[in-house]
Amino acid sequence: MLGRLQQYRVVEMKLLAHQRELQAKIPDIGKCLDVVATLQAKKGTGEAVIADFEVSEGIYSRARIEEADSVCLWLGANVMLEYSCEEATELLQKNLENAKASLEVLVADLQFLRDQVTITQVTIARVYNWDVHQRRLRQAAAATTTSET
Repeated sequence: MLGRLQQYRVVEMKLLAHQRELQAKIPDIGKCLDVVATLQAKKGTGEAVIADFEVSEGIYSRARIEEADSVCLWLGANVMLEYSCEEATELLQKNLENAKASLEVLVADLQFLRDQVTITQVTIARVYNWDVHQRRLRQAAAATTTSET
């Protein structure tokens, strides 16, 4: 039972790490959607958008964006693709929905796992208490047999 409890703890740590990743990813996708929407809104007005963006960790640059017909999305694994604003909005919206659905499933899995941990801990405590009770009965029986002789 202790081995099972340890396995539950390991799985719980992995799920919690995945939950943290998703919770960080969802706001980022939302920000990307906002940027694409801003670019689409400014598209026909002739008004430029001035944006500060991160070039690499801790290094920022300022850009003046005029009439953006497409955006480049970082997909991860050193892959960046150029999409039209409409395609980017669709892709980001789909990714946001998938991330939220995954987070909901993950929360349900974590709740189930916590229930299993609680059940296992209660079972371990009951087995321990039963063992203590059995030892006391044996000691009492041994004490009565020695006092009779």
